[in-house]
Amino acid sequence: MGNVQQHSPSEVNPATPAEHVKTPKKAALASFLGSTLEYYDFFIYGTAAALIFPKIFFPGGDPVVALLGAMATFGVGYLARPLGGLVMSHYGDKIGRKQALMITLVIMGVASIGIGFLPTYGQIGYWATALLLVGRLAQGFSAGAEAAGASTLTMEHSPEGRRAFFTSFVMTGYASGMVLSTVVFIPLAALPEEHLLSWGWRVPFWLSVVVLAVAYWIRTRLDEPPVFEEIVEHNKPKAIPAVAVFKTQWRDVLRVGVVMLFSVMQTTFTVYALAYATGPAVGIDRTLMLTVNAVTIGLSMVTIPISAMISDRIGRKKVLLVGALGCALTTIGYFWAISEQNIFMIFLFGFLNMTVFYSCWNGVWTVFFPEMFPAAVRYSGMAIGSQIGLILAGFAPAIATLLAQPGPNGWWPVAGFTILCLAASAIAIMTARETYNVPLEDLGKPRASR
Repeated sequence: MGNVQQHSPSEVNPATPAEHVKTPKKAALASFLGSTLEYYDFFIYGTAAALIFPKIFFPGGDPVVALLGAMATFGVGYLARPLGGLVMSHYGDKIGRKQALMITLVIMGVASIGIGFLPTYGQIGYWATALLLVGRLAQGFSAGAEAAGASTLTMEHSPEGRRAFFTSFVMTGYASGMVLSTVVFIPLAALPEEHLLSWGWRVPFWLSVVVLAVAYWIRTRLDEPPVFEEIVEHNKPKAIPAVAVFKTQWRDVLRVGVVMLFSVMQTTFTVYALAYATGPAVGIDRTLMLTVNAVTIGLSMVTIPISAMISDRIGRKKVLLVGALGCALTTIGYFWAISEQNIFMIFLFGFLNMTVFYSCWNGVWTVFFPEMFPAAVRYSGMAIGSQIGLILAGFAPAIATLLAQPGPNGWWPVAGFTILCLAASAIAIMTARETYNVPLEDLGKPRASR
């Protein structure tokens, strides 16, 4: 723990040029707002895919087939994430974290606003479905670079001993965006069906322009991290960062991908469970289930930074493993409560799952992953590994739809699939190095060289 109090020269030397000074608060704010936009846009799509898109972007007939199609388009966004992570992390490791994040912000905003203007299947047939896929692919491309870039930039601006706390605001932005996306849909879900399907569903997508404008303005005033500026000044960026990281740390890239299976929990909770609870098999009011999502994830805006602060004191791995075990147990309780239509227990298990135990994940992974890599390949290593792992998370709602069985206990295969992913993530976490007390300049180095 002796290393925790060490500081880089840029933090303690008043003679250091202004552009080489760490600005953790500004970086955390910029990451929070950028992530709010990214996740607001990404998850208004998820909510719409669960409640709206099966009815307006797919041919009428079998509602299960339409739901499966909508869930598949949700997953397609995750297919584009590795490409976005690869392309924009290359740019971020060579040119600048800030510049890459500005581009991803604009792509996400334009794609989401565009989805809000799409014609429906009833108007232009399968062209509507194709255009929806294009918009979702653009969202995925942007999201694939956002979390890794924001995490890398914020972590590199953070003081030693508090890296997790400041970096956790990336995922506090996730909670903010998720709540906004859900809250916007709550009054719209109460609209008469004809209004909801004609114009109501478009409003959340159009509102993206507000968050986009604020986040863009904040990011224009953000500086590059000192550690990256030093790399550029000494002409040391890697020619192809992705190749360099695979040559030296392919095991860590693979490890990040497996650890990322933890996020299957989130898409199963927010997308599939919403569709399952409000579908014909259970029939819970959709406004009520949207409220469950908004409250439980909204409260995590408090528990995410708390989990991060705990990991700054006792280590990343312990907090992550507690989260994995807790999520596995409460997943069973959550689906049971939904199948029983027990509103109190739905809120209770939703709180324990998302607010308490999933916050152990969201408060830590954004710092745990970039701490595995040195500065020259940090953005690339985190982006490539995490986005490969997220592909399964993206298709988890579709997989869950296929696994679900008829009857009151048909949710058990879905819970089993989710728990299996959590177990794989936990095993990979246990094989990783503990990094909470390693100085910034030593991150990513072989142990023998420290």
